[in-house]
Amino acid sequence: MTDIAPVLAEADAALPSSLETLFDLIRIKSISTDPGYKQDCRAAAEFLVAQLKSIGFDASVRDTSGHPMVVAHHDGATADAPHVLFYGHYDVQPVDPLNLWHDDPFTPSVKEHPETGRKVITGRGSADDKGQLMTFVEACRAYKKAAGSLPLKVTILFEGEEESGSPSLKPFLDANAEELKADFALVCDTNMWDADTPAISAGLRGLVGEEITITAADRDLHSGYFGGAAANPIHVLTTILAAMRDETGRITIPDFYDGVEETPSQIKQSWDKLGRTAEAFLGEVGLSKLAGEQDRSVLELTWARPTAEVNGIWGGYTGEGFKTVIAAEAHAKVSFRLVGEQDPAAIRRNFRAFVEARVPEDCKVSFHEHGGSPAIQLPYDSPLLNTAKDALTGEWPKPAVMIGMGGSIPIVGDFQKMLGMDSLLIGFGLADDRIHSPNEKYELTSFHKGIRSWIRVMDALARQPA
Repeated sequence: MTDIAPVLAEADAALPSSLETLFDLIRIKSISTDPGYKQDCRAAAEFLVAQLKSIGFDASVRDTSGHPMVVAHHDGATADAPHVLFYGHYDVQPVDPLNLWHDDPFTPSVKEHPETGRKVITGRGSADDKGQLMTFVEACRAYKKAAGSLPLKVTILFEGEEESGSPSLKPFLDANAEELKADFALVCDTNMWDADTPAISAGLRGLVGEEITITAADRDLHSGYFGGAAANPIHVLTTILAAMRDETGRITIPDFYDGVEETPSQIKQSWDKLGRTAEAFLGEVGLSKLAGEQDRSVLELTWARPTAEVNGIWGGYTGEGFKTVIAAEAHAKVSFRLVGEQDPAAIRRNFRAFVEARVPEDCKVSFHEHGGSPAIQLPYDSPLLNTAKDALTGEWPKPAVMIGMGGSIPIVGDFQKMLGMDSLLIGFGLADDRIHSPNEKYELTSFHKGIRSWIRVMDALARQPA
């Protein structure tokens, strides 16, 4: 096996040129959602292909019905080296409102952050996801220059539509499944716990979305003439939605908790040591009291427990002034975050039955589906997780922690469902990087130590017993 000390030293020495390469990528206005930047998206893909070829990858731009993919392959140091698929995205969010940026969003630089005093890389995409994906590219570059080869067999997939819903991704994965399959995937689109503490995301919650319409009378009614006699669909709907939770915050939909397991006590204890209190977490948004299931910590509620949330509700007259009507229809959008082995189809089916059982016989209900995906959970005792955790701990001031994520990253589910691969989620972003907002930044330390971290992780994964 390669001594990684020279590889780490090469990464340190090459940091100025690595920064310039990142700056060149940030300067490309690869805004995927705006058709006016179509050529910029292609330019970003071509730039990355050129960079990967310069390292020795067999790399190419792959056309899709939308923006192109970048696919690249590199052999490992040995024929039996583990095979990884590294995923990132080169597209970025629009920059509006431009007047709120302190500097040109596509003219990157290294500046001192006015509040923390730390050096940061500025510009759109600096954190999401150009800076993140380039940590891996530059780690491969340092490895090749210092050691002559990569310790792992590496396939790279960079897409250009992540910020616009990834419409081309599933068809591309389906058409190229055999080429893209690997032992596992590496995804660098997540955060650290804090500036000194690296993190591995061991779980992602799934998602089910539903839109409900309750219809009562065949038209809006005068509330004086019909009030007290005619069914009010807003009353019907709100009564049903309120019934989804009991007084303890537990969700009452039948069989809702099928597939939900308790988080291991040692994991909950490790989360408690992170010190995130409900008061601190909710205080940032002007709240102070937990509203979910009782006797659960804030991290358990947001990382490891399922939810049922009303995201929007409307009906009747909502304009200026006042109109005394009983609406004919009432509507709501409801989402469920899933954990463990919860089945999205069963959640949807049971929710609809729960609603239908509570609709008066002379009223009607209809539903509109808004997608569904299962949760992703790696075993907390996974050798893969623990190998990467130890490698990260060797680089950062504080030991790496295993965390959950309250949201969803659809690509991780696609890798598992379509390619049969688990994903290792390691990222170096911070919560204050302002991704999707004006004045996006990426810590210089995140970029530098991110490169060094991937060197350590690749080395550790190559040493792991088959």
